[in-house]
Parts: sequence; structure tokens; C-alpha cells
Amino acid sequence: MRAGEAARRAGVNAATLRYYERRGLLPEPARTPSGHRHYDEDAVRFLRAIKEAQAIGFTLAEIEEYLRVARSGPASAALRTRAAAKIDEIDARIARLRRMRDELARIVGCACESLDHCTCGAAYLARRGRAAPVRPSPLHVTNGDSAGNTLRQTALGGAVLPWQDVLHEGPVPAGPRRELLQARAAFLSACGWGSRRSILASLEDRDRQLVQALKDGQQVVLWFEHDLYDQLQLIDVLALAAPGTPELVVVDSFPGRPGFRGLGELTADELETLWPGRVPASQDTLAAAVSAWAAVRHPDPSALAAAAGADLPGLPFLRPALLRLLEELPSPGDGLSGTERWALQAVAAGAATPAAAFLAEQDLEAAPFLGDAWFFRALAGLGAGPDRLVETQAGDPLPPPPPLGDARAFARLPLRLTGAAERVLDGRQDRVALLGLDRWLGGTHLTPATAWRWDPAARLLIEPARLPHEREHIGRGGRDTADVHRRRQRVRVGRDDRDVGQGDGQVRRFGGQLVPDRGGGPGQCGGWGAVLVPHHQVQVVVDVGRPRVVAVQHPSRVHLPAQLVHRSARPFDAGQ
Repeated sequence: MRAGEAARRAGVNAATLRYYERRGLLPEPARTPSGHRHYDEDAVRFLRAIKEAQAIGFTLAEIEEYLRVARSGPASAALRTRAAAKIDEIDARIARLRRMRDELARIVGCACESLDHCTCGAAYLARRGRAAPVRPSPLHVTNGDSAGNTLRQTALGGAVLPWQDVLHEGPVPAGPRRELLQARAAFLSACGWGSRRSILASLEDRDRQLVQALKDGQQVVLWFEHDLYDQLQLIDVLALAAPGTPELVVVDSFPGRPGFRGLGELTADELETLWPGRVPASQDTLAAAVSAWAAVRHPDPSALAAAAGADLPGLPFLRPALLRLLEELPSPGDGLSGTERWALQAVAAGAATPAAAFLAEQDLEAAPFLGDAWFFRALAGLGAGPDRLVETQAGDPLPPPPPLGDARAFARLPLRLTGAAERVLDGRQDRVALLGLDRWLGGTHLTPATAWRWDPAARLLIEPARLPHEREHIGRGGRDTADVHRRRQRVRVGRDDRDVGQGDGQVRRFGGQLVPDRGGGPGQCGGWGAVLVPHHQVQVVVDVGRPRVVAVQHPSRVHLPAQLVHRSARPFDAGQ
């Protein structure tokens, strides 16, 4: 057909058709022998699709970008993020339209699923009918787009809300919710994932959708996995939802998939088989999530260590996830985080590129949680500066990681370790001393002066070498806190069912002072609600509210205030 006919059938004018051709949206058509453009039915359908995309909020620039990717290759991480945001917008629009339809159906009384198959006579009355009250469709909350996109293909219905925040990276500070979202938006923007304003708006909209769904009595189902990435998102969602009671689908395995790593690898039919096993979040589960989330956000990681050793009802995968988070603190032997050590070991074992090192690191994880972009960011941090630990085969520092740099080029860089890396891996030099440190782990800001360390083998949390302290005489013998910090600077996390008795030098804080604790014998609680803790679990206890010692014990015995051992009904700082 000629241009005028194609434009008329597509609902545009001929000038618009030619404008789309000039922009590259519409491929240039074949020409007749006489030189006229000749359009086929595909061109008409394509023009209609462009108009439909514009009708639901896509700009021509966005359509052009999506078409370019569709024609030439895979999308960048930044484009995937923007596309996912568009999916959220479309889902929200669908949900609003569905609510409007349900309301109209109630007014005119139609129980039919579709007016195309209407049996109640409503189609005769302008295609409407009589309905019993319709329960709002469910809201499915997922970790991201992979599982979310598959859920959209199931017969479960409802909208999908990807939580999409990498909470094991960057600041997760205590405080009001808005300040938390502002900190997350600023961090993610600095990493190259978009403008701070747009990210903040997306996070706020995400929170509003969850809160509104619970307020409206909508069925909310949380679909999460067992790894660190998912478990931090899960307790964030539960803490925000409380006291609402969403339903949980949280798994670490799937029948017939021995190498199961996540919901995103399941088919739509496989996801549907998990639906009958969902369970409502109990009040104990909500309380445990609120407490654990406050501990993650606390500026002192001893709160996190305490949460990793606490009872967490209804959250069977949270404890190992929190222990894995603690492994991202510098190690006492070499100053490396768990991810950094495995990255260097992968290169030392022959991984020749960042992509190969990423795959090797994933195989070393009991529950893989890192995406490639975040692994590349960790690797780039080791590959910067004159004392870098990894570099290109040409001896150059690593370039900026994606999305700040080119993802394909970074993934293919030829790598080698430096001599400094070999000395760090051998324990002869310290990564923090060589490269410095400026990183957030939850609510803890790590710098060389505040570098808490974690010994994963012994499950020991080690205080920074130099913490501010006040001289306070404690117990007998007139020791001061400076002496305590020099002698015992560790908090151990573990489990042991044996009770131990009271020993010499046990103290507690009372009225702003450290005083001897006189209460309790074997298996008893003494003083003001203190409890007994096995000797191998704690060697120094740091007040989670302020960085100062609140309990010191004989190396084989310890007394602790109850609120530092058991999850309290009042969280450390819910930050809501």
C-alpha cells in the first residue's frame, strides 16, 4: 500500500509516518519500480504499536532506545533498570484499570470474567453485568525482575512489585524511613544507576504501593530466596509492613533442581506449585524481622552480631545470611572482605578476566547473592591506586566498573595479581593499610579508624584498634576501660546450651556507671535481669546504644544484660 493508505490505517498522518522513518523508528520501506514507497501489513502494525506505547506513557526517545537494543543486542544494566521501572508503571496502570472495572462490575452486577464470554446479559447492556464482591487481586513482592517477569506469566494474577535494592552494599543507616531512602538513592546514583531524584521517587513509590496494598486489605505475597540479597530485602519489607500480615513464599531449594540458586530460574508452572505452600507472617516473625532490620541498620555492628546469634522465628535463612554479611567486614588476618578474598583467590587460581572471576566467586558461595555489576565494583576497588592488588595484564589500574563504565569491556579485561596482592593473601600485609577503607556495611561506616573486623572461622567480632573511651574504674583491681580495650576487644557469636556461673570482675552499667554485678549463681539470672552466656560466645560486650564496654568477665565466664542477648520486644531502632 502507499504511504497515505498505511498512515490512514495506522491512525497517523503521512507526515508522522515519514518523521518516524527519519528517526529510524520505522525501517525504510521498499520502493516500487516507479519510486513510490510500498508499505506492508507489518508496517501498519508497527505504527499502531508505536501509538499504543505513546498512549501509555512512552516517549519517542524511549521507544527508539528500546528498538535499538531489540535490533542490535542485549540491553545495558541502566536500560534494564529503566525498562523495569516502565513495567512497574504499566502494572500500576493495569491494577488501577482493574479496580475501575471491578467497581463498574459491582454497579451493574456482572460476574463474568470477560464480556466477550458474557452469559448474564450484561453484554447486551453495553457489555457490563452483576457481580459478587470481587477480592482485589494479589500484590506479589519479589527481589527483582527475573522472578517478577516469570510471575507475570503465571495464572496467579495480580501485580508484581520488585523490591530492587542491594542492601548489602552502601549505607543503610538508622533513622526515619525517608532519610534511609534518601541515603539509598544517593548511593545508587553515585554508582551510576540513575539520577538521585528518579531513584528516590521510585523507592518512595515502591514503599507507597506496599503500604497502600496492606491498608486496602489486598493480599500481599512475598516471594524471596535464602541468600543474603533476598533476606535483607525480606526483613526490610516485613519491618515496613508490620503490623500488617503479608504471606510468605521463601525457599532455598526446588524439587528436581539440585543446583537451585533462585526463583528466577523457575518456569511459570514451577512458580505456581509454590503458591499453595505460602504461609502468613506471624507476629513473632514480624517482631524478629523488625529487630533484625534495626540491628542491620545500627551504627555498631555488635548489634548485627547479636542478631546473627538470636532466635529468629519464621525466618530460617536469616541467620546464615547475617553471618555472611558479617563476613564483608575486613578480616583480622589480611583486611579483606569475603568477596574480595574470593575474587583475588579466583584470579590467583587462573581466572583471567573479571567475568571468569565472577563465575568462580559464585561457585565458592554457599548461597550466591552478588550480581556481576556489584562484583565488578568490588574488583575495581581492589584495582585502583598505586598499591592496587589487581591490575590489567598491561600493568594498568582497572577502569570504572559498570554502569559507570562499559560492561562488556570491563568483563573481558585481562587480569593479573600484583605482588601486594600475594603478600595480602599470605597475611604479610593488610588490605586496609594498603588501600584504605571507606565503605558502609548496613548502618556501620567503615574507615581505617573504625574498621571493625570479623573472624569467620571463630565467629569473632573484633573492635577497631582505636575507639573513643572514657576512663571508668570497674570491678575490683581498679582496671579502666582503656585496659579492657587493650586486653579484650572481641565479641563472639555462637551457640552453646551450657550455663556458666558468675566470675570475678563481672560488671554492669547502672546510672551511667560501671559497677560490679553481684547476682546469680550457676544457671541463674542476677542483678537487673542479667542472663548467663557461654564463655566461648562473648569476651567483651559493647553497649549497642553507645560504643563502650558494659560487661567484662573472667575468660571462662560472663554475665550480660538480657536485652543484649535476647531479642527485645522493643527494637534497637526500627527507624520507621
